[in-house]
Amino acid sequence: MVTNPQRRTTLVDAAIDVLARDGARGLTFRAVDAEAGVPKGTASNYFANRDDLLNQAAARIHLRVAVDPAEGTERDPAALLTQFMHLLLHRISDDRAGWLALLELRLEATRRPELRDTLTKTLRDNLNANVEGRRAGNLPGDDLTTVLLYYAMTGLILEHLTLPGVLDDVDLDALVADFVRRSLPGS
Repeated sequence: MVTNPQRRTTLVDAAIDVLARDGARGLTFRAVDAEAGVPKGTASNYFANRDDLLNQAAARIHLRVAVDPAEGTERDPAALLTQFMHLLLHRISDDRAGWLALLELRLEATRRPELRDTLTKTLRDNLNANVEGRRAGNLPGDDLTTVLLYYAMTGLILEHLTLPGVLDDVDLDALVADFVRRSLPGS
């Protein structure tokens, strides 16, 4: 196995783009090589098999859209929480391929137990990191607030990226602000 980390990341990102465009059935080493613009056979030198590539794509997607707490500029805790939700919405909207690839991976995970385990761990870790981030950042609400916002945002993003016409007349930023306001205890 070749261990050039930058090339591996390029290949995983190409795999995410292939998943988003062609679905899990279209994900082949040859398709990844073509998407990454590398010589044929490169991906097969970096990944033991297709399952390995799927698992690494699942782990990579959240890194591409992660919001760094240092990006928060609001001083009021509720406004800061709203700002983080807006950053997340826009970061994911800007990386539509990553989110669509995640949907493909979710579907593929229903048929592949190893991928299901990897994706479950990745998503559980992501949710737990959000809970811990709210605690560490001293943001308003409690753990349930974080879970409610996580799944409200997940649903909103799903609709926005797959069937955007459903939300044509909705101001998404205002809706996100309302999610936060309504999910906070005492609202």
